[in-house]
Amino acid sequence: MSGFRLLGLLAALFLLATPMTPAQAQATDFGQASLGWVNAERARNGRGAVALSPKLTRAAAAHAGDMAKNGYFSHTGANGSSIGDRVRRQQYGFCFVAENIAKGQGTLDEVLRAWMASPGHRRNMLHKRAAEFGLVRGLGNLWVMVLGRPGC
Repeated sequence: MSGFRLLGLLAALFLLATPMTPAQAQATDFGQASLGWVNAERARNGRGAVALSPKLTRAAAAHAGDMAKNGYFSHTGANGSSIGDRVRRQQYGFCFVAENIAKGQGTLDEVLRAWMASPGHRRNMLHKRAAEFGLVRGLGNLWVMVLGRPGC
């Protein structure tokens, strides 16, 4: 079996094993597009690089979809869930987790700069324990970034 066929088969199996909910499917994944920017900011501030996490991306997408569907803007889910609850639903065992949310920014650059200008959001993005993240934009320009460190 060629490498490309094997890679395609593995990707298909992964997608089947972790189906997206309708709310998650409406979110656009900006993790890869933001990875270089986030890591450059972390390096400028003496922090190590973070990697992308499909589980954190799914948690971010679910929260963005929930906020859009239910017409609210909060770190608390419509069902009362916390960020910890949402990442556990994605089978992400963590020793550190944080969430940034934003509403209205039309571009990735705008939301990243807004978060870096906000002390609490900046602290999350530069947190020394952060090792992975996921970043999505949901309907209505609802942005969610989830940062975490698995295990520990």
